[in-house]
Order: sequence, then structure tokens, then C-alpha cells
Amino acid sequence: MFTGIVEEAGHIDRIERHEDSIGLTITAPVCGEDLKQGDSLAVNGCCLTVVSIEPRSSQKAITVNLLEETWKRTNLQHGTAGAKVNLERSLPVNGRIGGHFVTGHIDGVARITRWEKVGNDYFLEVNADEAIMRYVIFKGAIAVDGISLTIASVEQDRFQIWIIPHTYNVTALPERQVGDAVNVEVDILGKYVEQFVQSPNRQQP
Repeated sequence: MFTGIVEEAGHIDRIERHEDSIGLTITAPVCGEDLKQGDSLAVNGCCLTVVSIEPRSSQKAITVNLLEETWKRTNLQHGTAGAKVNLERSLPVNGRIGGHFVTGHIDGVARITRWEKVGNDYFLEVNADEAIMRYVIFKGAIAVDGISLTIASVEQDRFQIWIIPHTYNVTALPERQVGDAVNVEVDILGKYVEQFVQSPNRQQP
């Protein structure tokens, strides 16, 4: 479980294709501090398992493995050496939930249709398909590339978000451009409500 409060933007060090998986190595000074083999790490919002950690001067090189299916269904497939990725370690039991409950299970990939600085803040517009938009509500929570954000407005096939300077500066957002793919995870509470309402076995009061 994660909260969508990105701890740092790490850099992709290398991508290695294996017979049944893809190895992704990321350098990170903060998240590498207390991670160990087998821990969960959200990379652009995608929950992945740490398979190895190597010392690298002032930081650590963290390697995670992705199944081919995960690779194809997230924007990690577009990653290149040197590119930034958002990182968040899993939430400790006694930790604070600064964002919202994020599982790290990506619901789909969407596209940036507008991305610009407005005054001191930043305006992000994302186009998504119906499978995502059905759960998007005004002032609701959503995770974009693992960042917990509040939806400012909603249209039929897209939603808009305002980004404060702090979020912009500590994440991989400065590298994003119009047309880029972003990982999206909707608020899991909406899914549970939908399942409960539609369940044929739901007991009536």
C-alpha cells in the first residue's frame, strides 16, 4: 500500500530484457537507504518488487523486475536510461497517509493533452478512456504516475489537475510533455462502491 506522496525522482540506470521478465535498475539516494530485497517500491505508481540493491557512491542502484504484461500496460515501456521516475516506498503501519490509499495496481495509461505553467502553479490535462473516466469525479483523488492529486475539473474524456511548485519540483513532472503517456490509478473506494451497488447478492434493508 502507498499514499501517492512521491519521495523522490530517481533515474533509470539501465533496462535489461530477460527471457521471462524485464530488469529495471534505478539510482536513488533516498529510497535506497532502507530498502531490502523483497520490498515493494512504487515506480511511476506501479508496485514492483526489489530484487537487488547495489551501493553506488552517494546513492543506491535498485533493481526491480517487471513481467512482460506489466511492461506493456504501463508507461515504463517508454523509459530510457537517464529518464526520471517517481519513487515511493510502501507505507509503514505507523506512517502518515498524506495523500490517499494507492495500491500500485495501474488501471490504465492515459495521455497528456495540456501541460503548462500558469502563474506560480502548473496546469495538467489528461485524456483517458471510459474505463478510467467512470471513476473520475470533481475534487476526487487520483494517482498520476504515482502522484496523489486532486481532480480540479472533469470533461467527458479528460480531467484537469492543478500542480503546486513543490510537487512539480520533487517529481518527474518537469520531464513530461504534451502527448506523453502517464500511468493512472483511480481511487479504489470508487471500485468497491460500484461492486457493492452492482452485486446481485447484495441484501436489501
